[in-house]
Parts: sequence; structure tokens; C-alpha cells
Amino acid sequence: MLHVGLCLAALFVVSITHWVYKWRNLKCNGTLPPGSMGWPLLGETLQFIAPSHTLDTSAFIKKRIKRYGSIFRTSLFGSRVIVSTDSELSYMVFQQEGRSFESWYPPRFRKVLGNQSLAFMHGSLRKYLKNMVLTVIGPQSLKNIFSEVETVATGNMERWVSQETTELKTAVADMIYEFMGKKMISYDPAEKPSENLRENYEAFVRGLYSFPLEIPGTAYYKCLQGRKKVMMMLKNMLQARQAKPNEVQNDFFDYVIEELKKNDTTLTEEISLDLIFGLLFANHESTSQAITLAIKFLVGALVSVLCLYSV
Repeated sequence: MLHVGLCLAALFVVSITHWVYKWRNLKCNGTLPPGSMGWPLLGETLQFIAPSHTLDTSAFIKKRIKRYGSIFRTSLFGSRVIVSTDSELSYMVFQQEGRSFESWYPPRFRKVLGNQSLAFMHGSLRKYLKNMVLTVIGPQSLKNIFSEVETVATGNMERWVSQETTELKTAVADMIYEFMGKKMISYDPAEKPSENLRENYEAFVRGLYSFPLEIPGTAYYKCLQGRKKVMMMLKNMLQARQAKPNEVQNDFFDYVIEELKKNDTTLTEEISLDLIFGLLFANHESTSQAITLAIKFLVGALVSVLCLYSV
């Protein structure tokens, strides 16, 4: 009996060792760049999502560039990938998008961003949706709302100055979210305090890059729940607007509803809701981060100039 147990244990160890070896030593038709696949299933995800306390390139990327060079292989979020920090290669990839290369995201991102998200679209449908987006954030649209943006920004800055302290990133995100929420879906949190769209978006954002463990209490689970609640709110808003076709709000919802009415449209309710969800998310995160960093660097440069002047 003891011998059987030892044989089974040895077989288990050999199987695990063989699995790990195969995971780390991939076979392919071409030549893969150097790198490490980490542990099976986990890969190097935990190292990748570790918090960074600087605005510089993450320690994960720096360490691997130093060890493997500007192009290396790894495994993130359950998918094997090649990372490029080489400017020439990256430029070539972007130039050949849609021909030699196609945009792709790990499966988990489809679940959190939606199967009909613009990020996963290709061909004529992607072009059609991009043209829709330009009606909101295209050059001409931005010119038309410039004076409104200036008024909102000035009002918010005057309020920030009157406060003892201001959490800049949060304040900027609030400002952009409220402004774009009104422009896109005529959403005013003051009118519907029970429908806290922003709070659910925050839960979504916090868990977006967390480890994909769908268990109640985890950041990833809260991320999925946040998305689910936001999508339900957006769906209810859209249906309420469709029930009152004569009430025009002059927002993106109006444009979506008109497109949905067309007989030859390729737009569906699911696609339109995923599109709006993605646009609100993009404005909430990328724009607020860019403005926050711009202010930080401008203030830093001003302080440096003042120090030089005083010397």
C-alpha cells in the first residue's frame, strides 16, 4: 500500500513538473522573443498588477527590459502575449492594424467591457461606430462645446480654491463625469440620487485590472457587478427615452434613438449600450488622468522656474 502511495505521489510530481515545463517552454513555428511565462494559469499577472508608486514606467516593464530587451514574451490574465517597448515595431504594428495585425484583448476584458464594445469591433461596423463617436467627441463637436467646457472648468476651479484641500484626481473626474454625463445621456445625479451611476463606475474601475477571480467580495466580482448595474441603468434610461420620442434632449441618446429607428441600421440596443458604457468609462478615466498629470507637471515646472528666479 505504501509503494502505491509513493508511486502516485511521484506520478503527480512528475505530471506537475512536466506541465510547468511545457507552459514555460512553448513550441511555435517561428522564433519567440526571450521572456518568461511565469506560473501556469497565473503567468506573471500578480507582478504586472502590483501597485506602482511613481509616474515612471512600471517596475514590471523596467525589470524585463533590462533582462530580456525591448521585446519580450510573458503571460498576463491567462493569455500568452508579446510585449513591445520598441518604438519602430510599435509604429509598424499600428500602421498595419486591420491588415497584418488585428486588435485583440484577453477574454476577461470582453466580459468586463462587453462583447459589443468598440474595442472588439473590426471592419465596417467599427468604422460606423467610430463615426457615431465623432458626433460627440470629434473636432467639430469639441469646438461647439468649448465655451461650455471653459465655463464648467472655471466654476469648478473657483470652488476648489475656496476649499482647504482638494483631491485633484477625484475632483477632475467628478467634473468630467458630470459634464459628459449630461452631454451624452442627460444624466444629472442631483435629480436621481438613488441611481448612483458614478459609484457603480468606480466599483467597475477599481476591479478592472484585478486578478480575474469571480468570487463575491473580490475586486473582480465587484467590477462585474458594477458593470451590470450601470448597464441596467443605461438600458432603463434608453427605454424611457424611447417611450417619449417627442422629448428631445440634444444629447448622444437622441442620436442613438434616431439610428435605432432606421430600417437599414446595423445598430442594436446591445451595441449602443456597450458603446455608451465605453465612452463614459473612457472619459472618466483617461481624460481625468491626463488633466491631473498635466496640472501636476505644469505646477512642478512653475515651482522650478520660481526657484531658479529666486536664486
